[in-house]
Amino acid sequence: MPEAKTACLEVAQWKKKQQPQQPARRTASQICPPPRRPLTVADIRPGMENERLGVVRDSMFQNPLIVKAELGKPRERSCSLPGISFNYGLYIRGTDGGVPAALGHWNVFKQQPTCPHELTRNYIAMNRGAVKAGLTTARENFLYRRLNDIRISDQEDRHTKKERPSLPPNMTFGIPARPSTPFFDLLQHRYQQLWVQEQKAAQKAIKMEKKHKVILGKLYETRSCQLRKYKPPVKLDALWHMPHFQKVGPQLDTFPTEADRQRAFKAHREEYAVRQGALRMGNYTHP
Repeated sequence: MPEAKTACLEVAQWKKKQQPQQPARRTASQICPPPRRPLTVADIRPGMENERLGVVRDSMFQNPLIVKAELGKPRERSCSLPGISFNYGLYIRGTDGGVPAALGHWNVFKQQPTCPHELTRNYIAMNRGAVKAGLTTARENFLYRRLNDIRISDQEDRHTKKERPSLPPNMTFGIPARPSTPFFDLLQHRYQQLWVQEQKAAQKAIKMEKKHKVILGKLYETRSCQLRKYKPPVKLDALWHMPHFQKVGPQLDTFPTEADRQRAFKAHREEYAVRQGALRMGNYTHP
């Protein structure tokens, strides 16, 4: 008997060895490892990128502008995260009873009690009654309104209020959709072709209009037209001079002959544009 038991155990172990071994399952922490925590002074080793001289504090390794990326390692985010037992997100507890309450009874909506409609006060009738009773001050008018509170009935209130316009049942509210862009017309330059055709048609119409236009002959002006345009010449009177200076001749004559005088005046007129002064007899304007 003990030999048979040992033989059965050996056969079972041999069968287990022959069967293919299944790969070991990885845990969630192995698949999604927790995020790296910020560096501390204790984590810094000689030769690391974040090795510093002097006073070193843990807060220095929580500033992303100071922390350097280590070679072959992901960049530190410099943010301390909660532990593994922390759950992210918002947990909302059910207040409606869940599935058992839904299967057990119907949650019927209870209609809220409606408050009675308050009628509008008829200020015109109250003011008229106060004037007839001889009450003119604000205090007397206030007391009269408290004693005689006149309201407008529902039928009269309907007439005073504007009713909504009746709209057709198939009316659609909103802005109409923009028509689709004709891409084929844009690619084929259809608008350019239409514009060229319109220009050609307009030029053809102008030519036909000029062709059928009656060309009138030369118009001769009548005497009335000539008299209407005629401007009589105005005779300019000579400037007035004192009588005792009219027969006085020049006292100084620097030109030997009249030809020299005309030659000098001609030279002065030629140089008139380039001289300075009121009479254009000064220095030259150009260098």
